[in-house]
Amino acid sequence: MAGVEEEQQLQNSSVDQGGTDEIITEGASVVRGELPQDDAGPPKVDSEVEVLHEKVTKQIIKEGHGQKPSKYATCFVHYRAWAESTQHKFEDTWREQQPLELVIGKEKKEMTGLAIGVNNMKSGERALFHVGWELAYGKEGSFSFPNVPPTADVLYEVELIGFDETGEGKTRGDMTVEERIGTADRRKMDGNALFKEEKLEEAMQQYEMAIAYMGDDFMFQLFGKFRDMALAVKNPCHLNMAACLLKLQRYDEAIAQCSIVLAEEENNVKALFRRGKARSILGQTDAAREDFLKARKLAPQDKAITRELNLIAEHEKAVYKKQKELYKGLFGPRPEPKPKSRNWLIVIWQWLLSLFHMLFRRKTRKDD
Repeated sequence: MAGVEEEQQLQNSSVDQGGTDEIITEGASVVRGELPQDDAGPPKVDSEVEVLHEKVTKQIIKEGHGQKPSKYATCFVHYRAWAESTQHKFEDTWREQQPLELVIGKEKKEMTGLAIGVNNMKSGERALFHVGWELAYGKEGSFSFPNVPPTADVLYEVELIGFDETGEGKTRGDMTVEERIGTADRRKMDGNALFKEEKLEEAMQQYEMAIAYMGDDFMFQLFGKFRDMALAVKNPCHLNMAACLLKLQRYDEAIAQCSIVLAEEENNVKALFRRGKARSILGQTDAAREDFLKARKLAPQDKAITRELNLIAEHEKAVYKKQKELYKGLFGPRPEPKPKSRNWLIVIWQWLLSLFHMLFRRKTRKDD
């Protein structure tokens, strides 16, 4: 399959542009930014507190880039939410593996404070917001899902993946099939351009946005040429995400992106190669070899696959040699066997016995 050998161990990898050989069927759309490091509670942030509203403050965790969304922009965000008084986490889109789609100016009442915060973010930015209960779940709270106490101020950790300025506040559900596929394809192409410029984080945000337009609810409704069109956009985004993550040394996430593809298309050579590369770097030698061997069976002429298998073999040989030397030094050289000591009493007895026989034979001859 063309493309793997050209990757040069993925350091000079070209992005997937799509095409008939890129089409897969996808069972689940996983869109996720880099997972937050602290899962025990709200992050501790030392940056300056910015007042956005009487009831909303902001602290930047990671800077973003570009412009901020305007009214009616369709925003895609990942967020975690805690009731400040109890520190109870009641929402986590990273864990749910599905971003929130938020149209600024058309948000639900309980999302008012969150929308104010998102309206003041740039793409790729991550921030901590403190929202007063008046702009969150109100005086009554929520006793269904999510479960939020009455008059609870809320802490939001938010990442703005990206946004589309539609000008009329269209959600994905309002778009036609052609509009959604077209929007996703434009995001993919924007991501490809950023990838070539080595702007990997920004490229991933574009791929994540494209994948967000290809959600399960949408894919399940597609058949025939429309499904093929959607898959031709979606699958390369997962593979390109994996290429970005490899360059960023986020190997576990790269494996996850490749596994999404392989769950539905087990013979995708690029996915096998990239997952094998990530596994090899993580020291998962057996799993990496399995991926590379399967890829070589599908693309026997590909030199990059053979090169990776040779690297694994050389590594294992070096490890074996090192271990052999280690054990040799640990236990020392094998001692030479000592000659068995002789029992001198037995030797003397045998000599006396032979002397007795000799004297007895002499006496017998004289008597004859």
